Amino acid sequence: MAGPEMAAALWKNLLQTTKETILQQRMTSLYTAAHGYEEERIKEKLQQFAGGSINLSKEDNGIAVLTLNNPKLMNAITGTMMLELQERVTELESWKDGKGLIICGAGNTFCSGSDLNTVKAISNSQDGMNMCMFMQNTLTRLMRLPLISVALVQGKALGGGAELTTACDFRLMTPGSEIRFVHKHMGLVPGWGGGARLVRIVGSRAALQLLSGAARLDPKRALHLGLSEETLSSSDETGALEEARAWLNQYTEGPASVIWAMKKCISLAMLCKLKIT
Repeated sequence: MAGPEMAAALWKNLLQTTKETILQQRMTSLYTAAHGYEEERIKEKLQQFAGGSINLSKEDNGIAVLTLNNPKLMNAITGTMMLELQERVTELESWKDGKGLIICGAGNTFCSGSDLNTVKAISNSQDGMNMCMFMQNTLTRLMRLPLISVALVQGKALGGGAELTTACDFRLMTPGSEIRFVHKHMGLVPGWGGGARLVRIVGSRAALQLLSGAARLDPKRALHLGLSEETLSSSDETGALEEARAWLNQYTEGPASVIWAMKKCISLAMLCKLKIT
């Protein structure tokens, strides 16, 4: 077999193997009944706390925009929004033409975390643990999507909102925006897996400082720590989204199958590193 033909055959096999592995991995939950996780029980509970929505639009160029839509509460994530987020992630997992994802918030702000009414109503420890497991499962699947994802941080990303940004591959910030892990002030630790993901992004020392100090991260400091990739020039909602699209396009040119394979290579390398350490 000639050199170019062999390379093409090897590449085709890699893409096929990658697709099969992604399909197998993407539906695998981080937590199952073996961990005491009761998914149907917590779904019934979350359904009782309505408000807001998770909107998803998929564009012809393979870029999707997922919008947290609860502007009256700074896009706080209610019980039904948690359920919708899981549904949207499931939809994106099966989007064969998908290459990139932008996550943003309505009303020119990102997300103030979980809705306090939902958190207060889920009062017993078992339901609280189930809710954390539910969100960890969802955000882990979001992180494993075969799409290149970016969080567009406008306004504030607080608490659970800050954790959500860490489930994306990249983060872009607008002037005047901030990321802040405020869990300490509420007597909590990050319950959606954001602490571990933050360590992976900025290192253990910086992560400890950010979590224990509940420090406000403006675009300049986030950029310095490596938590943000770039500070956009536009502060308005429409302009910032266009800038985010342009920024993401530089990484999503080419066939979706190639993007999937590239993302999978990185995901497997990260998994191997975790096992080694």
